[in-house]
Amino acid sequence: MRRRSSASPGRDGEAAPAAEGSLTQSVERALSILSLFTDKRPALRVADVSAALGLGQSTSSRLLATLEALGYVTKDPQTGHYRLGAEVIRLGGVALNNNELRRQALGVLHEVSSATGLGANLSVLRRYGPVDWGIFYLAHFDGAKAPRTYTLVGRRNPLHATGMGKVLLAHLPERERQALLDALPLPAYTPRTLTSHEALEAELEAVRDRGYAVEREELAFGRACVAAPIRDRTGQVVAAMSLSGPLSAMRLEQREAELAQLTIEHADGISQQLGYVSAPAALLIAAG
Repeated sequence: MRRRSSASPGRDGEAAPAAEGSLTQSVERALSILSLFTDKRPALRVADVSAALGLGQSTSSRLLATLEALGYVTKDPQTGHYRLGAEVIRLGGVALNNNELRRQALGVLHEVSSATGLGANLSVLRRYGPVDWGIFYLAHFDGAKAPRTYTLVGRRNPLHATGMGKVLLAHLPERERQALLDALPLPAYTPRTLTSHEALEAELEAVRDRGYAVEREELAFGRACVAAPIRDRTGQVVAAMSLSGPLSAMRLEQREAELAQLTIEHADGISQQLGYVSAPAALLIAAG
């Protein structure tokens, strides 16, 4: 009797283990290629993919050709550079349109951005690697006083140098927060960035006490924000909202209490839509 090859189909047309492993590897490699595209590096050559993933150029070329045929990347015929394709945009739209937190927040963000002329932002905590955490933007609206030429949706920013990052860190369960802080690198983005764990922990305690976070030129010169937590029906902090803009528009020296109250009120509005019942923002500001 002929012995069946391990690479041949099994019963009911199922792939044998060797074939399954090969398919899994191809999927992993294809997804790894898509993950190489970033805002700082939106175009890649075959050689770039090969070097980044440790693959042969022929393998990289075949994978890119497959992704191109499926619409996930496009190739510039003149330069040979690949960019993300329309299929990625389609999938991103599906994910965004079906994100309940974002759907509940959009109206509130648009309202406060239009009323203040400032940017209104929504983000969640996301893990990017074993010791690599950051905020992940789900939505934003740019006011007349804080225009941008690009979208923040899908971007990441550091926890320790952003108002929303501080809010999300401050409201983690104590054991989880301490474990994260022990491993979290604190690079400086400006001279104002908090780069010691002691200073950051003191700031997080202040965030919990007053109910909001402030960031002044800690991530980028000339910009500031005020952020507040968003809670689900159980009271757990699941996201953060911020008002942001140039220092000249924020004027935190004169307007911090005003902007903090606005941010808390609108963050609470989103929380209520998620089923949470909160105290009035004015009481939180007064208590702080």
